Amino acid sequence: MAEISFPLPDLGEGLIEATVLEWLVSEGEQVERNHPLVEVETTKSAVELPSPQAGRVVKTYGKPGETIKVGDPLVVFEVPDDTAGIVGTVPKEEAPRRRVRLSAVLDED
Repeated sequence: MAEISFPLPDLGEGLIEATVLEWLVSEGEQVERNHPLVEVETTKSAVELPSPQAGRVVKTYGKPGETIKVGDPLVVFEVPDDTAGIVGTVPKEEAPRRRVRLSAVLDED
């Protein structure tokens, strides 16, 4: 098993921190990708952050009312070793293929 840290993401608008309102998971809980993890509040709004992946929650950072800075650890997940690598595919170096052909439709009157 491998451990992967999920930092507080950049929530946009130049925000540099967020306050933990409520944890929606507990340590030891198994979660699926997109499962709600935590509700945080910024100076702009309150948002619910989803899990970026499936795994077991090993550790949560920040109690309700505590402030966490963007980039600081928020949650640590335990995942199987074979899923701890890169998510998705690595792009190949090849010429792009045309997906759509645009052509004018001519009126034949």
